[in-house]
Amino acid sequence: MENFATATATATRPDSTALFSTESFSEWRNAISQAFVPLNVRAEQTENFVGTIRSRSMGDILVSEITARAHEVERTAALIARGEKRYYKLSLQLAGSGLLVQDGREAALQPGDIAIYDTDRPYTLAFDSDFRCLVVMFPQSMVDLPREAVGRLTATRIAGDEGLTRMVGPFLTHLAKNLDRLSGHAGVRLLHNTLDLVTTVLHSELDARGGESHANHRATRVQEIRAYIDEHLSDPDLSPAGIAAVNFISTRHLHGIFKDQDVTVSAWIRGRRLEHCRRDLADPLYFNTSVAMVGARWGFMDASHFSRLFRATFGQTPSDFRAQEMEDFRRTRQSS
Repeated sequence: MENFATATATATRPDSTALFSTESFSEWRNAISQAFVPLNVRAEQTENFVGTIRSRSMGDILVSEITARAHEVERTAALIARGEKRYYKLSLQLAGSGLLVQDGREAALQPGDIAIYDTDRPYTLAFDSDFRCLVVMFPQSMVDLPREAVGRLTATRIAGDEGLTRMVGPFLTHLAKNLDRLSGHAGVRLLHNTLDLVTTVLHSELDARGGESHANHRATRVQEIRAYIDEHLSDPDLSPAGIAAVNFISTRHLHGIFKDQDVTVSAWIRGRRLEHCRRDLADPLYFNTSVAMVGARWGFMDASHFSRLFRATFGQTPSDFRAQEMEDFRRTRQSS
């Protein structure tokens, strides 16, 4: 396994495993911030502290099982101002209890309960005794729900014995037990499918809690437009004007909707296309498809422009990324 400090969510390696264990609270405090986002970490009892993090990082998704003694983490406005990428964190309580506070709400979590929180807004998460939990951290752009909609669910307890969580919770629990088995493109697909399940749970919670409020209607509208965009990413002529016309709104209104989401329409389209390209480049099914064809498959008709955008976004050219994925796939096949 890799050294923990090199296997964080910001690592450039698309597929990495990490194990960190310590009996030093100062080491734990540093490790928690390295693993996720910068945090203030406190504990009433720092002597005889024990903490372990098992993590699997694949692309921009980080899955971690955390086992530790009582302590508290805090994400402050000052830490947020450093400008890290925006993430959501989903927490599944596996043992012990936790208290999540964000956006003026408190969620008391018991084993089986799920909660979501936003790393771009202040929060605290406190554990008053020994505990174990699963944390899935992923970019907000990977969820097709508007940020304002997710914001209505932050720091709310999603009960493990009710609704869809009764089905999704056990799946996440098994995921925590089998982190070491996540590898290669199958692992990437499984994690993306996991996010789809999480998004489905969030949709269900919004439906159950939202009623017919104006905010809920607006969130549904944004979701419908994003779904339309996803269905037409391969169309090189996809444009704000065309999207607005099909959805019977003005282009100005469309831009206004996306402005509320802190992203432009064009940037959203570009980001979704790049994410699909990256998934295809990592898929053995497309290893014999040229990089240019992969780009064109998702609307990038200019190969040079696609390569520049991919490198600016992911830190390496699509060709280098694919070569790395092919080598990882080859090693996985040899070791199995």
